[in-house]
Amino acid sequence: MDFGLTSEQQMLVDSVRAFVAAELKPHEEEVERTNKVRPELIQQINEAAIKAGFYAANMPEELGGGGLDHVALTLMERELGRTSFALQYAVARPSNILRACQGDQIERYLLPAIRGERVECLALTEPNAGSDLRSMQTRAEADGDEFVINGTKHFISYADVADFIVLFAASGSEETGPRNASGGAKRKITTFLVDKGTPGLDVRPGPHSVSHRGFHHCELVFNDCRVHKDQVLGEVHRGFDVANQWLGATRLTVAAQCVGRAQRALEMAAGWAATRKQFGQTIGKFQGTSFKLADMATEIEAANLLCLQTAWKTDRGSVTDADYAMAKLYATEMLARVTDQTVQIFGGMGLMEEVGVERLWRDARVERIWDGTSEIQRHIISRSVLRPLE
Repeated sequence: MDFGLTSEQQMLVDSVRAFVAAELKPHEEEVERTNKVRPELIQQINEAAIKAGFYAANMPEELGGGGLDHVALTLMERELGRTSFALQYAVARPSNILRACQGDQIERYLLPAIRGERVECLALTEPNAGSDLRSMQTRAEADGDEFVINGTKHFISYADVADFIVLFAASGSEETGPRNASGGAKRKITTFLVDKGTPGLDVRPGPHSVSHRGFHHCELVFNDCRVHKDQVLGEVHRGFDVANQWLGATRLTVAAQCVGRAQRALEMAAGWAATRKQFGQTIGKFQGTSFKLADMATEIEAANLLCLQTAWKTDRGSVTDADYAMAKLYATEMLARVTDQTVQIFGGMGLMEEVGVERLWRDARVERIWDGTSEIQRHIISRSVLRPLE
């Protein structure tokens, strides 16, 4: 078992880190100050990412993507995680869910997304359906060759920039079997590809989040919105089959980016501890500070290894839902501890916007919520432990 990186993997790490330093970090202060990424800046980052070969790196080479395996992608995501989320998101890695496209959908949605001509967003969450997705109330009712969609989605990331939406809607109910958490019948879910500008679809600004400035979350309102049956992604009533192909990889992405962000926080904390003087010596010489740094470094390394192991398992086809859940749970909660300790080491200066530490601390909070809360991850893990004993 070799835990070292190959020369190609190290070259990728170095290249992505250099890209982040040259193309993304110089714009961080602007994004923090304005809470937006200018359209021309998004285009600039898109073009730079395409030129560097990072755009659509997760997609197969035969489709025009980078063809990276999951270990390489995890290393790439870790490095991208070192900068503003809103900026790194412009280095688009189209959702793996689009690989379910068939027929005309390939030319209309998948290939343009890989080429950087179209951008997608995913619409799952609703005001009354967060972790309990099968309770979603947005409905899609068949009407001849079309589906009529009604309902509301919220916290839909990037909907203000996206060209089309990967929408999950209830298309029926299970007549038998277990009920949902609310006591009602579980919904049958269908996935749709819905173009922005479709009559009956209204994209509205959502609430402002304290995490990840410049990366906005919108509300989508569907009012008798009609989509053709050819825009069903996958099979009718089998939307969760499509979603499950995406969720695991997304949780690994979140985990890897948390590792990168934590590494940056540690570097800032160590730099401060090595230069800030109190009581006649640098504060890093006090165990109260140096032991914090030791714990931070250890947790980061553990999270990094967990992410890489999960990616390695994914490449070999042996990964489980619990593997993804462990990576996301540990890395996101590790980032919360590391950024909090970084603020503590900086003291009052850690809370000043000009320093940049408070942004890492603030951005860390959402990671334990989106793409599956820590509680959901613990549920998945505990279920994997207990089921063999039932």
